[in-house]
Order: sequence, then structure tokens, then C-alpha cells
Amino acid sequence: MDLVTLGVNHQSAPLAIRERVAFGVDSLQPALQDLVEHYPVREAAIVSTCNRTEVYCATSDAAGVAAWLASFHKLEEGKLRPYLYELPREQAVAHAFRVASGLESMVLGEPQILGQIKQAVRTAEQAGTLGTVLHKLFQRTFSVAKEVRSRTDIGTSSVSMAAAAVKMAERIFPSIAEQSILFVGAGEMIELCAAHFCSRSPRRVVFANRTVERGYEIAGKFSGEVIALHEIAEVIAQHDIVVSCTASPLPLIGKGMIERAIKARRHRPMLIVDLAVPRDVEQEVGRLNDVFLYTVDDLGKIVKEGLDLRQAAVSEAESIITRGVSEFMEWMSAREAVPAIRAFREQAEEIRQHELERALRALARGEDPSKALESLSHGLTNKFLHGPTHALHGAQGVERDRLVGLLSRFYFGERKR
Repeated sequence: MDLVTLGVNHQSAPLAIRERVAFGVDSLQPALQDLVEHYPVREAAIVSTCNRTEVYCATSDAAGVAAWLASFHKLEEGKLRPYLYELPREQAVAHAFRVASGLESMVLGEPQILGQIKQAVRTAEQAGTLGTVLHKLFQRTFSVAKEVRSRTDIGTSSVSMAAAAVKMAERIFPSIAEQSILFVGAGEMIELCAAHFCSRSPRRVVFANRTVERGYEIAGKFSGEVIALHEIAEVIAQHDIVVSCTASPLPLIGKGMIERAIKARRHRPMLIVDLAVPRDVEQEVGRLNDVFLYTVDDLGKIVKEGLDLRQAAVSEAESIITRGVSEFMEWMSAREAVPAIRAFREQAEEIRQHELERALRALARGEDPSKALESLSHGLTNKFLHGPTHALHGAQGVERDRLVGLLSRFYFGERKR
């Protein structure tokens, strides 16, 4: 079993592919259990966000995991393969550290991904698929990410998707304070967007959610109103800005709904921000007049502005990550040596027990104790040295020199032979 990461992200795959392989919250645990139960995978965790879907696993068959990912989402493997990256061992470790530190994000240094990885780890724990290797990997990942953020400027003036959405709204409307905003969904991203928009004191704020109770919970934080998800079509025309981010597998806002809304608004402009993957808004909506539709990929292009300070911190962050990878790989190597160490100790114990029993029998026969001890010491020495000396006698050339060097380290430490 080896450590491997497979996945797609905003750099390797377009939104149309990413949304096909995204995992909903409710499907993550069953997916992990299915992967571990039916494939040669010992441990697994899945990070699925709007910008990436990644499977971290301990497996002897990375190709099988790729096939599973395509099959689980009812996607032809041939259509997924061109966009899929596969990272073994050390590369997988470095990638995890980089992702958690914000170096692989669409917005360099954004902090939200760290919380998303922590949630992925909790889900894997609940599914029973997080073993020793992945547990150690992610604990080290969190430690490295914390060090990067505390010792570098990678997160200075960090621009989130929510901040980018507000920035775009301010380009379209003279003042957000005069606008009515509809938030569709009630998850972490919607709450973050609401915090950014409400800091501009909009005229009206409404939250639409499938679970009305959760809608009231988030609306209470921002003095907003609440409606049920099925009421969107009736009220959407009343809103200048619509921000949507749900876990719906199908679009909630269609072209026909927006056409009717624009007509009712007498062609006053409407900004729609779709942060969901899969998309909440039909792609055709973006072709309508008087509608400004932006997806996560569109906002990603906007928020890349002004990254000079954070970019300067990348080399420092990379140094921290490189050191972290080296330390983790040392742990991996030490862990892989455990079976050999256990075998050495078991063999040594067998030799010790055998020679001790011989000495005790000699004493029981009335032999001189000093001779019995002498025989015991000789027996132990000869048997402990038999393997190394036999290997040296059978080796030649470079192999013999290498064995001499190794045995010198074993028996003499750092002293030169």
C-alpha cells in the first residue's frame, strides 16, 4: 500500500468537468465506504470543494481509484482521464501541504480551504476510512499550514470569493446600500458572502433555503428575511443581486425564470453570482440582456488582482513546506522499517533464550558457573555475528564495501573504520 492523491482542480479541469465529479455532503461517507470496501484501498479521505475534488488514499492500485471516481459519478473514464492528476508518495504529501497553506487556491493564500480539509478529515473519521498514515498526514498538514500562515505574508490582505463578489457588485451598481440581495442557500460560503455584503448595509436582505429553520438561523445574524426555496421564482424579480451556493445536483435557477424576472424589472440590471459546484444557475442565463452572471471561475480571474505581497511570500512558504515534507517522509520510512526491526528483535530474543536455556542446563548438571557463563557469552557473540560475517564473506567489490560501511555504522556508530 502506498500513499497517493488523485483529483481535478481549477488548474487541471474546467468547471464543466469539476461539477461532474463533485461530492455532495450526504454522499461523502457512502462514497468513502464504497471505495474502501470494494477496491484495494486501505485508507481514504475526499476533499471536495468548488475548485477541487481530490481523493487521498493508501492503495496498491491508483488506476483502480481513478476508475472508481469516474464510475461513481457515472462518467466515462476516458473523459475524466485528461484532467486527472495522480501524485504518489512525496508529491502527495507536498500537494496536501500546499493546498492547506493556500498555495494551490484560485486566490493565493485564501484561508477557507483549511477549514474544508478539516471537515473532510472529520467525515473520513466518521466513515471509518481514516487510518494511521492519513491521520498523521493531515495532522502534519494542519501544522505546516499554521506555520505558513503565522510566519509568512501569504494570507495578508487575503481576497476571498465573497470579497470578490462584493467588488463585482460595486462595479455594476453605484451603491450596494440601495440594492436588495437574495441569498440562496445557508452554508458557510453564503454566510461569508452575507457578512461581506451586509457590511455595506444593503436596502434589503432575504435568505432562501430548503430548510427554513436554518434560514432563520443565518438570517438572524444579518437582520434578514427568510423564504422557502420553492418561493424563489415568485420573488426573484424583487432583487438586484442574487448570490447562490447550494448542494443541489441540478440548477435551481433557469433561463425562463430569469427572463420573466427581467421583464418584471423593466430591464433593470441584475447581478447573479453562482458559487455552487455543480452550478445552481443554468449557463444560458448568462446570455440574457441585462443579466450579469458570474461563476466561481469568473470570480477567480477577478481576485487574482493585487497579489504582489502574497506572491512574495511564496518562496518562504515553500521552504516551510519542503521541510515539512522531509520530516513526514522520514516518519514514513521509519514506519516502513518497523516490521524489519521487529523481526530482528524476535530473532535476537530466540538466540538469547536458547543460549540461556543451555547455560541453565549446564548449571543444573553441576558445571562450573564461570565456564557456563563463558560458554553463554561465546554462544551469544557467535550467533549474533554469524549473519553479518557470513554476508561479508559472500560479498564482493562494491557490495562488500557497502556492507563494511553499514556494519561499521551498526557497531561503531559515527567512528571511522
